[in-house]
Amino acid sequence: MAEAERIIGTPESPDAGRDGQERADAQDAEVREETGRPRGRRRVLVLFAVAAFAYALDLISKMIVVAKLEHHEPIEVVGDWLRFEAIRNAGAAFGFGEAFTVIFTVIAAAVIVVIVRLARKLYSLPWAIALGLLLGGALGNLTDRIFRSPGVFEGAVVDFIAPKHFAVFNLADSAIVCGGILIVLLSFRGLDPDGTVHKD
Repeated sequence: MAEAERIIGTPESPDAGRDGQERADAQDAEVREETGRPRGRRRVLVLFAVAAFAYALDLISKMIVVAKLEHHEPIEVVGDWLRFEAIRNAGAAFGFGEAFTVIFTVIAAAVIVVIVRLARKLYSLPWAIALGLLLGGALGNLTDRIFRSPGVFEGAVVDFIAPKHFAVFNLADSAIVCGGILIVLLSFRGLDPDGTVHKD
């Protein structure tokens, strides 16, 4: 009898079947975690949360500046080293290239499309933060290009942060620069958006 059971095998009990299924589910969860799929969804959420926060800060600050500071004397924040002064900038970040407003608008829109497409392959938290800053900043300045005077796609961006001996900029510009710096650092470290690390 024992020999027959050894050859044929004993039927599994319902409890044994459930235990086996639970172990299989746990293994599948571990595999999904290792491959980064659930983490990938969380990273995308981080990207859009950072972008929404940066965009909201930029939008609110510009609304306050237009309502309270435009056509008024600049406000000194740190003596003459830092002040708030409302200006309209038809060029790129920090006032460069005022003759190419439409081109900069198209570039900003293209950057947004590229970031959204890249989000599908995003499994790195630092990259999610960096791309979120870029996306929020690009959206902030693109909103000005579309909705502010003198016209659609030619609108002048509202700048107001004026350090001494430096160009006037806004929070969207700051987010873009910070995101760009973070991307450069991540690239030097060999960290890719998909979470892999490579060594050149």
